[in-house]
Amino acid sequence: MTYSAIKETKMYKNKTIAVVVPAYNEEKQIEKVLITIPKYVDKVIVIDDCSKDNTKSIVKKIEKKNDKVILISHKKNRGVGGAIITGYKWSIDNKIDIAAVMAGDGQMDPSELPSIIDPLLKEKADYTKGNRLFTGEAWKKIPRIRYLGNSALSLLTKIASGYWHIADFQSGYTAIKREILELLDLDKIYKRYGMPNDFLVKLNVIEAKVKDVPIKPRYNIGEKSGIRFYKVIPLLSWLLFKRFLWRIKQKYIIRDFHPLVFFYVLGFTTFPPGLILGLYLFLRRIFVGPIAATSALFAVFLFISGLQSLFFAMWFDMERNKGLNTNRD
Repeated sequence: MTYSAIKETKMYKNKTIAVVVPAYNEEKQIEKVLITIPKYVDKVIVIDDCSKDNTKSIVKKIEKKNDKVILISHKKNRGVGGAIITGYKWSIDNKIDIAAVMAGDGQMDPSELPSIIDPLLKEKADYTKGNRLFTGEAWKKIPRIRYLGNSALSLLTKIASGYWHIADFQSGYTAIKREILELLDLDKIYKRYGMPNDFLVKLNVIEAKVKDVPIKPRYNIGEKSGIRFYKVIPLLSWLLFKRFLWRIKQKYIIRDFHPLVFFYVLGFTTFPPGLILGLYLFLRRIFVGPIAATSALFAVFLFISGLQSLFFAMWFDMERNKGLNTNRD
């Protein structure tokens, strides 16, 4: 395939499509990615995030041969989220109808792009994302540590974002409508690895409909990952906790009060003390001796009432966000 495959301008179903390609040190993969972008894509926005290799020079050569390819270079590394935000801003400024994201490492199959953007064109969703976990292939193809780390972050993101029907939150294969992007304060989106998680929290507050799209996992094609989950999970866990509190305040207190707030407050004030006291009494019973029955009952009361309150709050949250679930459509 040659560069001419994406040279001809042709709208997809009467909508302008831009593909944002965040790239950092992708000299081995970036050319393969760009020459396989479908020809109906109107613009390919490559964001060189201050690469230290030849990524920038390779894209510059392609840009000269193909007027669809646009290179934007960061003078300072902003992270993958920062690169995507730059592409989103360009898409808004240039009135692009749909902005899709495909990484510069070749892990996303360009042939699956229609399944990513079609739900937006059919008005079934405002934001779509690929999900590599739908099929059994994911467990076989995705490196174990990444699969387990992804699963842990997915559970935390479900709670933080309110999109209980969504999974594989770290997937970067996405598409979004311009009118939804225009509702968001893009400068306040987290710029590093947790960007997709933070982005979904912000989408939930504005009541955006999100749809998971099954995609095939692609690994061992020459990509390199610098992600270390033992460092990322604690960092993102704290980020997601803060974003969870922000979403509850924005959505259920400021914009429209909901009684689930009471259940979350009760749960957070009784469950942790009950858990800590219970563990303390358990260890004391083992290493010291008998404990007072009233103390044990008090710990159990705090633990169970707190846990039930949290479950009720989550259930209320799931019910409140049912209308944003487009996976059943």
